[in-house]
Amino acid sequence: MLKDVLEQGRTATDAALERLLPPETQHPVSIHKAMRHSVFAGGKRLRPILCMEAGRMVADTTPYGIDELGAALEMFHTYSLIHDDLPALDNDDLRRGRPTCHKVFGEAIAILAGDALQTQAYEVLASLHCHAQWRVKIIKEVARATGTTDGMIGGQVVDLEAEHTRADATTLEYIHRAKTAALITACVVSGGLYAEANDVTVAKLRSFGQNIGLAFQIVDDILDVTQTSDQLGKTAGKDSAAEKATYPALFGVDESVKKADVLVKAALSEMDDFGPRADTLKSLARFLVERKK
Repeated sequence: MLKDVLEQGRTATDAALERLLPPETQHPVSIHKAMRHSVFAGGKRLRPILCMEAGRMVADTTPYGIDELGAALEMFHTYSLIHDDLPALDNDDLRRGRPTCHKVFGEAIAILAGDALQTQAYEVLASLHCHAQWRVKIIKEVARATGTTDGMIGGQVVDLEAEHTRADATTLEYIHRAKTAALITACVVSGGLYAEANDVTVAKLRSFGQNIGLAFQIVDDILDVTQTSDQLGKTAGKDSAAEKATYPALFGVDESVKKADVLVKAALSEMDDFGPRADTLKSLARFLVERKK
């Protein structure tokens, strides 16, 4: 059952994060408390789970040590959230139902906590339990996905610059594909690479990730205007207030739902060749558009 997969994946990721992150008592304690505050604030751990399930599908078993790859990917994701919440960017007070990092530890420590999580993540990637050639491919994949050329940082820049500008559909899609879908895609692809996937399989995983990544962000946009802050665990309505480029703002909620559904169907078709081994990845894709927070 998908519920069991989600719970087992979350538990495995949290255990790996606990092992890999410095304890709160490690000097200097302020930075390690801040890192752990945001990493262990909750979260569904969808990115690590996608990574682990992609590896399992390719290898037909869960590859040893892939939980550490998942943990590193969660560190990248959390670093981006810490920085995204800062006053200079989205200026948010709530994340995963808890005060954001800068509200608890101040802006300076929050910036450094994000930096530290990114640095720690690369240290973990460099020590993964796979052959060096696959480690290098994974590091390159993640670095590009989080960088400035069609990656997370580039998407964040265009998102900031598009505020209050009535961005068109092309700009909106670029923002979402770069800011959100790129890292989700890297999670799926890196899981396949860890399991030594061939080029054809990597291409299918990449297409799957790109489709579900964009669908995920469209649903995020929809939830921002249809759910409350308590339901989301973060401040609702922030996108509208900041006049951000979103799918509901440009196309309306109903049309946005249809677009997300089309993307998920395209993602599912990429997995058909893998038969029953891909059932869990397919279920995860459906979950991304059916979630309520």
